[in-house]
Amino acid sequence: MDDITLSETGLAPARSGRVLLIACGALAHEILALKSANDWTHLDLQCLPAKLHLWPEKIIPAMEEAVFEARGRYDTIFVVYADCGTGGLLQAACDRLGVEMVEGPHCYSFFEGNATFAERSETEFTAFYLTDFLVRQFDAFVWKPMGLDRHPDLRDMYFGNYTKLVYQAQVNDPALDAKAEDCARRLGLEYERRFTGYGDLAATLGRVAAKG
Repeated sequence: MDDITLSETGLAPARSGRVLLIACGALAHEILALKSANDWTHLDLQCLPAKLHLWPEKIIPAMEEAVFEARGRYDTIFVVYADCGTGGLLQAACDRLGVEMVEGPHCYSFFEGNATFAERSETEFTAFYLTDFLVRQFDAFVWKPMGLDRHPDLRDMYFGNYTKLVYQAQVNDPALDAKAEDCARRLGLEYERRFTGYGDLAATLGRVAAKG
Protein backbone atom coordinates (compact mmCIF):
# COMPACT_ATOMS: atom_id res chain seq x y z
CA MET A 1 0.00 0.00 0.00
CA ASP A 2 3.07 2.23 -0.06
CA ASP A 3 2.89 3.15 -3.74
CA ILE A 4 -0.68 2.45 -4.84
CA THR A 5 -3.91 4.36 -4.54
CA LEU A 6 -6.50 2.75 -2.31
CA SER A 7 -10.06 3.85 -2.98
CA GLU A 8 -13.37 2.66 -1.61
CA THR A 9 -15.24 5.34 -3.47
CA GLY A 10 -15.70 4.04 -7.00
CA LEU A 11 -17.39 6.33 -9.51
CA ALA A 12 -20.99 6.26 -8.32
CA PRO A 13 -22.37 9.40 -6.63
CA ALA A 14 -22.05 9.21 -2.86
CA ARG A 15 -25.15 9.16 -0.71
CA SER A 16 -26.02 12.09 1.53
CA GLY A 17 -24.15 12.13 4.80
CA ARG A 18 -21.06 10.39 3.49
CA VAL A 19 -17.56 11.59 4.27
CA LEU A 20 -14.46 11.16 2.12
CA LEU A 21 -11.08 10.83 3.82
CA ILE A 22 -8.22 11.72 1.48
CA ALA A 23 -5.28 10.22 3.30
CA CYS A 24 -1.62 9.38 3.15
CA GLY A 25 -1.18 5.74 2.18
CA ALA A 26 1.06 5.28 5.22
CA LEU A 27 -2.06 5.73 7.38
CA ALA A 28 -4.35 3.32 5.55
CA HIS A 29 -3.95 0.45 8.01
CA GLU A 30 -4.68 2.66 11.01
CA ILE A 31 -7.66 4.42 9.41
CA LEU A 32 -9.24 1.14 8.33
CA ALA A 33 -8.72 -0.26 11.84
CA LEU A 34 -10.44 2.76 13.39
CA LYS A 35 -13.28 2.58 10.87
CA SER A 36 -13.88 -1.07 11.67
CA ALA A 37 -13.60 -0.67 15.45
CA ASN A 38 -16.05 2.24 15.51
CA ASP A 39 -18.40 1.08 12.73
CA TRP A 40 -17.83 4.29 10.78
CA THR A 41 -19.46 2.87 7.67
CA HIS A 42 -20.26 6.33 6.30
CA LEU A 43 -16.56 7.16 5.93
CA ASP A 44 -14.96 6.37 2.58
CA LEU A 45 -11.21 6.22 2.20
CA GLN A 46 -9.03 7.31 -0.71
CA CYS A 47 -5.29 7.02 -0.10
CA LEU A 48 -2.59 8.83 -2.01
CA PRO A 49 0.74 7.00 -2.46
CA ALA A 50 2.78 6.96 0.74
CA LYS A 51 5.95 7.56 -1.29
CA LEU A 52 4.84 11.15 -1.87
CA HIS A 53 6.58 11.78 1.46
CA LEU A 54 9.85 11.44 -0.37
CA TRP A 55 8.81 14.49 -2.40
CA PRO A 56 6.58 16.65 -0.12
CA GLU A 57 6.02 19.20 -2.90
CA LYS A 58 4.00 16.54 -4.75
CA ILE A 59 1.52 16.05 -1.91
CA ILE A 60 -0.36 19.29 -2.54
CA PRO A 61 -1.21 18.83 -6.25
CA ALA A 62 -2.17 15.20 -5.62
CA MET A 63 -4.47 16.25 -2.79
CA GLU A 64 -5.98 19.08 -4.83
CA GLU A 65 -6.73 16.73 -7.71
CA ALA A 66 -8.41 14.26 -5.37
CA VAL A 67 -10.55 17.00 -3.82
CA PHE A 68 -11.62 18.36 -7.23
CA GLU A 69 -12.61 14.87 -8.39
CA ALA A 70 -14.70 14.27 -5.25
CA ARG A 71 -16.51 17.62 -5.23
CA GLY A 72 -20.29 17.23 -5.34
CA ARG A 73 -20.24 13.58 -4.32
CA TYR A 74 -19.57 14.06 -0.62
CA ASP A 75 -21.01 16.26 2.08
CA THR A 76 -17.62 16.39 3.79
CA ILE A 77 -14.06 15.92 2.53
CA PHE A 78 -11.32 15.65 5.13
CA VAL A 79 -7.58 15.48 4.44
CA VAL A 80 -5.76 12.98 6.64
CA TYR A 81 -2.31 14.52 6.39
CA ALA A 82 -0.41 16.64 8.86
CA ASP A 83 1.96 19.30 7.49
CA CYS A 84 4.35 16.54 6.41
CA GLY A 85 7.24 18.76 5.35
CA THR A 86 5.21 21.17 3.20
CA GLY A 87 6.08 24.21 5.32
CA GLY A 88 2.46 25.23 5.83
CA LEU A 89 1.61 25.05 2.12
CA LEU A 90 -0.68 22.03 2.56
CA GLN A 91 -2.73 23.88 5.18
CA ALA A 92 -2.91 26.90 2.87
CA ALA A 93 -4.14 24.70 0.01
CA CYS A 94 -6.79 23.12 2.25
CA ASP A 95 -7.92 26.58 3.33
CA ARG A 96 -8.30 27.62 -0.30
CA LEU A 97 -10.32 24.50 -1.04
CA GLY A 98 -12.46 24.82 2.07
CA VAL A 99 -11.49 21.44 3.54
CA GLU A 100 -10.02 20.57 6.91
CA MET A 101 -6.92 18.51 7.68
CA VAL A 102 -5.23 16.84 10.64
CA GLU A 103 -3.47 19.17 13.06
CA GLY A 104 0.23 18.75 13.71
CA PRO A 105 3.60 18.88 11.96
CA HIS A 106 3.71 15.16 11.07
CA CYS A 107 2.32 11.75 11.98
CA TYR A 108 4.94 11.20 14.71
CA SER A 109 3.41 14.17 16.49
CA PHE A 110 -0.25 13.27 16.19
CA PHE A 111 0.33 9.59 16.99
CA GLU A 112 2.03 10.57 20.24
CA GLY A 113 -0.41 13.41 20.77
CA ASN A 114 0.53 16.86 19.50
CA ALA A 115 0.74 18.39 22.98
CA THR A 116 2.87 15.55 24.34
CA PHE A 117 5.15 15.51 21.30
CA ALA A 118 5.68 19.27 21.47
CA GLU A 119 6.67 18.99 25.11
CA ARG A 120 9.09 16.12 24.45
CA SER A 121 10.62 17.92 21.47
CA GLU A 122 12.08 20.53 23.78
CA THR A 123 14.66 17.98 24.90
CA GLU A 124 14.39 15.08 22.46
CA PHE A 125 16.53 16.53 19.69
CA THR A 126 18.47 13.40 18.82
CA ALA A 127 15.65 10.87 18.33
CA PHE A 128 14.80 9.21 15.03
CA TYR A 129 11.17 8.04 14.90
CA LEU A 130 9.48 5.10 13.26
CA THR A 131 5.78 4.22 13.16
CA ASP A 132 4.28 0.80 12.47
CA PHE A 133 4.19 1.60 8.78
CA LEU A 134 7.82 2.71 8.65
CA VAL A 135 8.96 -0.34 10.57
CA ARG A 136 7.20 -2.56 8.02
CA GLN A 137 8.57 -0.51 5.12
CA PHE A 138 11.97 0.41 6.58
CA ASP A 139 13.97 -0.79 3.59
CA ALA A 140 11.69 0.90 1.03
CA PHE A 141 11.36 4.24 2.83
CA VAL A 142 14.62 4.63 4.76
CA TRP A 143 17.40 2.18 3.93
CA LYS A 144 17.25 2.18 0.13
CA PRO A 145 16.21 5.81 -0.57
CA MET A 146 19.15 6.98 1.56
CA GLY A 147 21.49 4.69 -0.34
CA LEU A 148 22.48 2.77 2.78
CA ASP A 149 22.00 -0.54 0.99
CA ARG A 150 24.76 0.47 -1.45
CA HIS A 151 26.87 2.76 0.72
CA PRO A 152 26.64 1.75 4.40
CA ASP A 153 29.38 4.26 5.18
CA LEU A 154 26.74 7.00 4.73
CA ARG A 155 25.20 5.94 8.02
CA ASP A 156 27.46 8.27 10.01
CA MET A 157 26.69 11.17 7.69
CA TYR A 158 22.92 10.74 8.05
CA PHE A 159 22.61 9.48 11.60
CA GLY A 160 25.81 10.57 13.35
CA ASN A 161 23.94 13.19 15.37
CA TYR A 162 21.14 10.85 16.44
CA THR A 163 21.41 8.88 19.66
CA LYS A 164 18.29 6.71 19.69
CA LEU A 165 15.53 5.25 17.55
CA VAL A 166 12.06 5.66 19.03
CA TYR A 167 9.52 3.15 17.77
CA GLN A 168 6.06 4.67 18.18
CA ALA A 169 3.95 1.52 18.23
CA GLN A 170 0.34 1.81 17.14
CA VAL A 171 -0.38 -1.85 17.94
CA ASN A 172 1.21 -4.49 20.15
CA ASP A 173 2.92 -6.87 17.76
CA PRO A 174 6.03 -8.79 18.87
CA ALA A 175 7.12 -9.24 15.25
CA LEU A 176 7.08 -5.48 14.66
CA ASP A 177 8.89 -4.93 17.95
CA ALA A 178 11.67 -7.27 16.83
CA LYS A 179 11.89 -5.62 13.43
CA ALA A 180 12.03 -2.14 14.96
CA GLU A 181 14.82 -3.21 17.28
CA ASP A 182 16.71 -4.55 14.28
CA CYS A 183 16.25 -1.20 12.53
CA ALA A 184 17.89 0.51 15.49
CA ARG A 185 20.76 -1.97 15.39
CA ARG A 186 21.31 -1.35 11.68
CA LEU A 187 21.42 2.39 12.26
CA GLY A 188 23.70 2.05 15.26
CA LEU A 189 21.20 3.73 17.60
CA GLU A 190 19.83 2.98 21.04
CA TYR A 191 16.34 1.53 20.95
CA GLU A 192 13.21 2.78 22.70
CA ARG A 193 9.72 1.41 22.20
CA ARG A 194 6.90 3.82 22.99
CA PHE A 195 3.31 2.60 22.68
CA THR A 196 1.21 5.46 21.33
CA GLY A 197 -1.81 3.70 19.91
CA TYR A 198 -3.58 5.94 17.42
CA GLY A 199 -3.06 9.11 19.45
CA ASP A 200 -4.81 12.25 18.21
CA LEU A 201 -5.78 10.50 14.97
CA ALA A 202 -8.52 8.56 16.77
CA ALA A 203 -10.06 11.66 18.32
CA THR A 204 -9.75 13.63 15.07
CA LEU A 205 -11.50 10.99 12.98
CA GLY A 206 -14.11 10.62 15.71
CA ARG A 207 -14.99 14.30 15.32
CA VAL A 208 -15.07 13.99 11.53
CA ALA A 209 -17.31 10.90 11.74
CA ALA A 210 -19.73 12.71 14.06
CA LYS A 211 -20.22 15.43 11.46
CA GLY A 212 -21.21 12.97 8.74
